[in-house]
Amino acid sequence: MAKPNIAPHSTGLDARIYCDYSRLVRLQSQIGVFSLLPHLKAGSVLSGRHNSLFRGRGLNFEELRHYQLGDDIRNLDWKVTLRTGKPHVRSYTEEKDRNVIICVDQRSQMFFSSTAVMKSVIAAEIAAMCGWRVLKDGDRVGLVIASAEKIYHSKSQRSQHAFMSQLKLLAHANQQLNVETVNSDRVSFSLWLDQIQRMKLSQSTIVFITDWRDCEERHLDQLKQLQIHNDILAVHINDPLEQTIPRELAKSNWVVGDGQFQLSLDTTEKVDQASASMAKRSLLTRQSLTRLMALKSLPFIELDTTGAHIAQFQRLVGRSLP
Repeated sequence: MAKPNIAPHSTGLDARIYCDYSRLVRLQSQIGVFSLLPHLKAGSVLSGRHNSLFRGRGLNFEELRHYQLGDDIRNLDWKVTLRTGKPHVRSYTEEKDRNVIICVDQRSQMFFSSTAVMKSVIAAEIAAMCGWRVLKDGDRVGLVIASAEKIYHSKSQRSQHAFMSQLKLLAHANQQLNVETVNSDRVSFSLWLDQIQRMKLSQSTIVFITDWRDCEERHLDQLKQLQIHNDILAVHINDPLEQTIPRELAKSNWVVGDGQFQLSLDTTEKVDQASASMAKRSLLTRQSLTRLMALKSLPFIELDTTGAHIAQFQRLVGRSLP
């Protein structure tokens, strides 16, 4: 796939806090060491069923016709043959491309990091890398972006120009986030998942990139249903401070909040209680997603905010053939 003739200019934003459109375009250079296609090396974490655990190109039913000499008898339609008394075969054509939907979270809770890079930036960059990889393999890709205001859905296309337009929208949604951002009622995980289900996807690859903070058990049941006819890859972006709180913070009299509620961490006991609650929630989320991925023996991908997310993703997904 040819690169754009004119590379977009950087806007000078702090890359740790906001995602830059030019950076999302330049991430094309990072796609050579992983693949979502079924030609992975044996020994890759995704190798196995049919050489890969992601769906590849398949066959579409084209027509039912009379048997002709040389036709593969495995394609005989026995019901029609018995009903008509004449042999009939089902004819198929090969699919020309795959459909990949990348669901990327850019809501207010993603505007957080206690280490190096905001979760929202990590989600955007991983989404861009996946999209460029899909286009490199000649397949169709579309984004479903959950922003703080609304859910954007872009039609899947095998077009670099169309994908770059989607990346502009993604960068815009990212740059609208700030410490005062509050999510609209229109962007809950339930509504996000409803949007995916209305698309009536089948034989598609769906990549969810989020922190899964508001994913409940009922949502996991819906994802299991989607997993029956599709391949869902869960990418979990987690920050160390969302798993455990250092006891030393009690001396600093921290007050933490989510935009609606606040909690004063002014004693060691309060810090320990909050830390235990967060660790339990993080563990339950990790276990639930691991079980979801195990339905298809896919890897559970967890990325942190230390700034090593690209290398982590490349390693966990698997390496492509040279």
